[in-house]
Amino acid sequence: QVQLVESGGGSVQAGGSLRLACAASGRTFGGYAMGWFRQAPGKERECVAADSWRGGSTYYTDSVKGRFTIARDNAKNTVYLQMNSLKPEDTAVYYCAAKRAGVVLTTQALYDYWGQGTQVTVSL
Repeated sequence: QVQLVESGGGSVQAGGSLRLACAASGRTFGGYAMGWFRQAPGKERECVAADSWRGGSTYYTDSVKGRFTIARDNAKNTVYLQMNSLKPEDTAVYYCAAKRAGVVLTTQALYDYWGQGTQVTVSL
């Protein structure tokens, strides 16, 4: 069993930055694919970034490429989402997810473990 806890959300003005963290407990990170998803009001949950535990393989949805970076610290069992140049359309609840897998996963149905979510609000 893996428990995930997100932190780092908040309110920021457009152009600002936030770093989300997702701390895992119960299992070590090794062997787990991680993903960051977001869900805005009235919209479906989408994958914004994901990586594999092997490193070197990452995924970013087009709207965040060049602005968001996923990174993990396996020693701390923590995965981060650095978000720069934030836009109002980035406003959403952000979730991290984990799945024991050696590949990058972008489909939410494939993930086994989810955090509770953290709100990110970007204003003009």
